[in-house]
Amino acid sequence: MQNEAEVIQELGKIPWFQAIKPEHLKKIAEISHLKRIKSGEVLFREGDQDDYLYIVIKGRVALDIFIPHRGKVRINTAEPWDLFGWSGVTPNLHQRTAGATAVVDGLLVGIDAAKLRDACEADHDLGYVVMRRLVNIVASRLLVTRLQLIDMFASPEEKNAK
Repeated sequence: MQNEAEVIQELGKIPWFQAIKPEHLKKIAEISHLKRIKSGEVLFREGDQDDYLYIVIKGRVALDIFIPHRGKVRINTAEPWDLFGWSGVTPNLHQRTAGATAVVDGLLVGIDAAKLRDACEADHDLGYVVMRRLVNIVASRLLVTRLQLIDMFASPEEKNAK
């Protein structure tokens, strides 16, 4: 396990954490670790139980879902400073909504989702900051997914009319 100072140093590079109180950053660092990833490494599969929320420091991670009759479809690629695996922090949903596979070698920060939920519950100021930021991520993912669905289900006539 890395020391806390290394985790704090990496978290401090992420804009998401630059405005956070030092004591909150320390709490998050205490429940986090650095994870090196290799291209092609499967981090988790759709339907797996959640355990960690991840933030990309270096590299890229493909997020995919299974669509019947189409197979795995990439819905997003997480790049530096992107966060994925957020469903583990939500109060009720603790199952992966997508799979994650490293596209290139990289470095992630893994935050223990259950411990982060507990920390947010114990310190509502921290919980407010974390949940406010997570809801922005979820909202942006919903927008991207909506646009992808519109593109996938647009009728050929609509596509040709452009």
